[in-house]
Amino acid sequence: MKLWKKFALCMSLALLVTGCGNKDSKNPSSEEKSSKSGENVVRIAMWNPDQIATMKDIEKKYEEKNPGVDIQIEETTFKDHFTKLETQAQGDVMPDIFTMNGPNFIKFASNGVIEPLDDYLDKIGIKKEDYPEGLINLYTYDNHLYGIPKDWDLTALFYNKKLFDEKGVSYPNKDWTWDDFVKAAEQLTDKDKGIWGTSFKPATQEGYYDTIPQCGGYIINKDKTKSGYDTEEAYDGIQRWIDIGEKGYSPDLKTLTDTNDTDLFKAGKIAMIYSGSWRIPEYLGDENISKDIDLEIMPKIKERAATIHGLSYCLAKGSKNKDQALDFLAYLGSKEVNEMWAEKATVIPANNKVLETWEKSYPDKNLKAFVDELEYSVPYPVSKNTPVWNAYEEDAINEMYSFNKPVKDVLKDLAQKMNDALEKEQN
Repeated sequence: MKLWKKFALCMSLALLVTGCGNKDSKNPSSEEKSSKSGENVVRIAMWNPDQIATMKDIEKKYEEKNPGVDIQIEETTFKDHFTKLETQAQGDVMPDIFTMNGPNFIKFASNGVIEPLDDYLDKIGIKKEDYPEGLINLYTYDNHLYGIPKDWDLTALFYNKKLFDEKGVSYPNKDWTWDDFVKAAEQLTDKDKGIWGTSFKPATQEGYYDTIPQCGGYIINKDKTKSGYDTEEAYDGIQRWIDIGEKGYSPDLKTLTDTNDTDLFKAGKIAMIYSGSWRIPEYLGDENISKDIDLEIMPKIKERAATIHGLSYCLAKGSKNKDQALDFLAYLGSKEVNEMWAEKATVIPANNKVLETWEKSYPDKNLKAFVDELEYSVPYPVSKNTPVWNAYEEDAINEMYSFNKPVKDVLKDLAQKMNDALEKEQN
């Protein structure tokens, strides 16, 4: 734990207080029970409230198969999940297994609190080729795999067929280019009715994290040492969205601040929108709009690209019950468990063997669009301390999309700040 404790000294007092408060108020007895109970306990921590019911079903099935094992699910909020893990790591009371996301992964892996899984894969029957390559790469650090992929997400183009029909515009198809997209956005915009063709997406994964690589650029290089924001390709990927806003095919930033574009899309005020796969239950589960909605792969700019993110299950290096935790980890990565996630359609399960099951969860919708994008997916951009430069990105987005400053000037400043942050990570 020496590496982690060294890291912990750099954490802000506010974060430590939040972590301690969360531990005591949310689940005060879980760590005590696991350390003092004679039961065969495996603790798993997660933050997803909409996924707890499915995880409880998984817990029940596993315990039925393994009498005497007690799987304990520790739920917290996304806001507190990682802070709590940091605090638990200092006290050597981390859960055996916990869900991890890309932006926080390298920070935890580089500080020695996650167990590398390479030596266990054969033993627990996990094959890397059963999961998207981009997701395996996302959870690989220093040439070691640290997470078993749980689920993944990509962005696709959702559209409202009713609005297309009213304007006599052909639906999006897999051969659409960006020019086709912009032309349709113009045709679908009806200012008298308060309807916009699209949204100019002041967002990362559902916006310019896709259009920048589609223009041949990158957010951060493979070595995690340099920003790509000061390149012509990055400018091209972002300026395309700015152009849509300036032409009035999208609500302006003030409107989107007051009412986000997903709500405007659900209200029939936006005809087509770049949205992540995590929006599927929100869109297709809404009886008021689900019948009018379908989706297609993102239009092509210069090349195909789609930024992939997803969660993984990680094993604590200091697990008090490592052998049993590894067995449960194997079950979490199994086809059986991935089928359970697929049938619920809450997330896209990570195991490639069950994608057809997931596609059939809404048989009248083109969910295959997301699967088709896997072929050219690129890993979500992360580094050792992603939240630092994410904050710079957020400020830059607001400045660019408010049209207060030339995009190239904003991107030049952003690249410099990001490079400074990345340099500090290396020291």
